[in-house]
Amino acid sequence: MTSYDDQARRDELYRDPYPLYDRARRAEGLTYVPEFDAWLVARDRDVREVLLRTEDFSSANSLLPDVTLSEAALAVLPRGFGPRPTVVSSDGAAHRRHRAPLNRGLSTGRVAALVPYARSCAQELVDGFAADGSAELVEAYARRLPGMVVGRLIGLDPADVPAAVHGGYRAEELLFRPLPPEEQVAAAEDVVALQHLLDGYVRDRRARPRDDMCSAMVAALAPGDAELTLEQRHELVTSLQNLLIAGFLTTSALIGTTLLHLLRDRRQWRMLRDDPSLVPAAVEEAARHDTAIQAFRRTTTGPVTLAGTKLPARATVLVAFGAANRDEERYERADEFDITRPGNRHHLAFGHGPHGCPGSRLAREQLRLTLELFTRRLPELRLDEDRPSPRMRPTLIHRSPQDLYVTW
Repeated sequence: MTSYDDQARRDELYRDPYPLYDRARRAEGLTYVPEFDAWLVARDRDVREVLLRTEDFSSANSLLPDVTLSEAALAVLPRGFGPRPTVVSSDGAAHRRHRAPLNRGLSTGRVAALVPYARSCAQELVDGFAADGSAELVEAYARRLPGMVVGRLIGLDPADVPAAVHGGYRAEELLFRPLPPEEQVAAAEDVVALQHLLDGYVRDRRARPRDDMCSAMVAALAPGDAELTLEQRHELVTSLQNLLIAGFLTTSALIGTTLLHLLRDRRQWRMLRDDPSLVPAAVEEAARHDTAIQAFRRTTTGPVTLAGTKLPARATVLVAFGAANRDEERYERADEFDITRPGNRHHLAFGHGPHGCPGSRLAREQLRLTLELFTRRLPELRLDEDRPSPRMRPTLIHRSPQDLYVTW
């Protein structure tokens, strides 16, 4: 069980990991970090090497929980579905099997067809608070738009989206935040409720396929038209839950963090407001500068040497995209946020190699339309000076401000 002091040290690293990253990039070889129980891979070239050497660095344990669940919470979870390997936590042929329907469902054409719906949702959300003169944008916007969009992608009834998003955030809290025992049980019950909601969609799409991602995943992962077996349902629910959470969690974080950095630097906010042609570069710079998914784990499949450090089989490495994206060997003034930075699209914010994020286009489009909308509708947007400075969430998987109070 993680102690209070251990959790406090880890939380501080999570809130601001960049000093640690800087030391790790300058160190010889890899740096072992006890708080992560892993070797930190921090340089751009080393991160890219790990992500390409999939036969040496397995993804099977890419998302290990940060907390130990209580017996009471563990007793609740078997009432639901999973866990099973997903596109994030599988290798080789199994990974390609999970990846195929995502590549098709998140193709350039599919994403383009979804953008008008995303834009309509964004406009509706802004309409809800534009006349108020102030808002807290994490809850009012950043946490809501991506859930609506990924819900549409999957094929969820809009009435079910709030419950699905709630269940997704509860899953993240259950596995990555220290909760009191009774709250762990409540979170586990919310996760089970989400899984049963998704199971209903899986079984419905087997009987009545539609043109949506849920139907595509059912067809790809459980070919044929026979009634789904219990094992197939477990796999499909786990995969859909992963898609849902990945679809809104990281994009919500990207939106919130981008707005935070732009509003902290009024000069760059005004530049963007006055010159919308800077929006694409601002999207890339925001993703690079403060990456939503800071790191994933990999496990060595045998003895390997990386950056001069000899690692045994089953060693854990933390592949830090956020550290690589501030590598001075690749980026001049790497710690600076600069929306005029040229040639900044080849960062690692969305991964690299076989496990590169299949939803990167959709995430970019949501951030792009958000910046276009906010600079047009709320040109005088600024941080609320009467509120405390925003604090970052203590997590590596959706780096974002806990809240974002603004005025205009």
